[in-house]
Amino acid sequence: MNATRILAVAALAVAATMMPIAAQADDSTYTAQLSAANEVPPNDSLARGATIFKLSPDGTELEYRLIVANLENPVAAHIHLAPSTENGPVVAFLYGPVPAGGGKTSGVIATGTITAADLIGPLAGASLSDLVDALDSGGAYVNVHTNDGEEPVTNEPGDIPGGEIRGQIH
Repeated sequence: MNATRILAVAALAVAATMMPIAAQADDSTYTAQLSAANEVPPNDSLARGATIFKLSPDGTELEYRLIVANLENPVAAHIHLAPSTENGPVVAFLYGPVPAGGGKTSGVIATGTITAADLIGPLAGASLSDLVDALDSGGAYVNVHTNDGEEPVTNEPGDIPGGEIRGQIH
């Protein structure tokens, strides 16, 4: 099964698990489609991913699911602030950090809930609405970082600590 098909199957499975959440208003759902082509700079990875976010009705919690396909050695994933053409600071953790060299990964690798208390970097001490404003304006992205645990860093698939797959949150 190729990476695109694996991701599609994984996305359908995750969507099914989020059905009660998805029944709420559409304007509180955000997604990011992750690929190597979206990285700054792009790389040659064939990995793909998707992140689905759902804002609680009162706006105080942002639930998420992070799905990947054909990804080697993921070590961390974050929300960063920046437009699609730039790299920016981390404002929330989604996955990790975990030890380097974990091997090939596909499927849901992280689920959770972000609140104002989880915000870091330039949003530390801010309200969750500040992050939601960045999501609404297209000024935030998800980035998944990889590391094979061996020196030197190659910046080849499976060993791209700066970020292997990325997607702007919409």
